[in-house]
Formats: sequence, C-alpha cells, structure tokens
Amino acid sequence: MTDVKSGANPLFLRDEELRQGMELVFYAYRDFTAEPDAMLAEYGFGRAHHRVIYFVGRNPGITVSDLLDILQITKQSLSRVLSQLVREEFITQKPGTRDRRQRLLELTDKGVTLEKQLSQNQRDRIARAYRAAGAEAVEGYRKVILGMINDNDREKFRKRGNLPPPKKTGR
Repeated sequence: MTDVKSGANPLFLRDEELRQGMELVFYAYRDFTAEPDAMLAEYGFGRAHHRVIYFVGRNPGITVSDLLDILQITKQSLSRVLSQLVREEFITQKPGTRDRRQRLLELTDKGVTLEKQLSQNQRDRIARAYRAAGAEAVEGYRKVILGMINDNDREKFRKRGNLPPPKKTGR
C-alpha cells in the first residue's frame, strides 16, 4: 500500500491519490467487518444477517419493503436471511396497523444483545478514529462518505434528521 502522506495534498484528485483512497476504503472495510464476521460465523450467519440486524435495530417497526429499499437486495435473498433470524428468535414480525399485509420488523431481546455485540467493536473503532482525527476531520469524512452515497439515499438520510439541509450555492 502507498504510504499515507501527512498534510493536505493540493493534487488530491490525481490518479494515485484516488487509488490510495480506494485502497484505504478496502482496508478499512476489511478491518471494520473482521470481528463481527467472526461473531456471526459462530451463529452460522453472514454479513447479510448483520446488515438486517443492524438496520432493524436502527429502525424498529421497519417494513420489509423499506428494509429491501435500504439493503438493495432481492426479496428472495432477504426472505432467506429474515426467515432464519425470525426462526432463531432474533427478530419478530408483526402485521402493519393500517395495512395487515405489511410486516413490521423488530429485534427481540436476543436480537438487541447480538446487535450490541456486533456493533461494539465498530463503534469503538470509529470513536478512536474520530478522536484521533478531530472534529474538522470528522466533518470532512462525513462529507466524503456522503458524497459516495447515491442521491436518493443521501436525501433519505437527511430526512431522518441525520444531516443538515444542503448548503445553497451563491448562484
């Protein structure tokens, strides 16, 4: 891997800098998922299970349709993972209050415990990096990551109250 240079490089859009950014994302993702992957394997689960557990935990009462929209996977893939999580009592499904065809998902106590175990290392890793980088760098990181997310998901994230409204340009 290319050495990470200290200080800002005014030529940050050069091919080597972009490749370095890509490489850092790959290494960060590998390390970010390593410990949860090992925990999931003990249950016979994979990363898809982790994503379902995480997003159901973040959005109690989420519909299957909304979860499909977040995960961008097929109904068949979600059905396989969700069925296992329901069967093993990590998630409950309830019919919708207005539309009985909807299935509303929530973590059980067992699911909450697993989600906390899976996420603790990741929260600690992010907290360490944030503390080391400082507030200005954290804001820069958020801008970069948000810039990598598609427009629809960025807007959904904003609507949930997790982001300030976009800044207006002076045109």
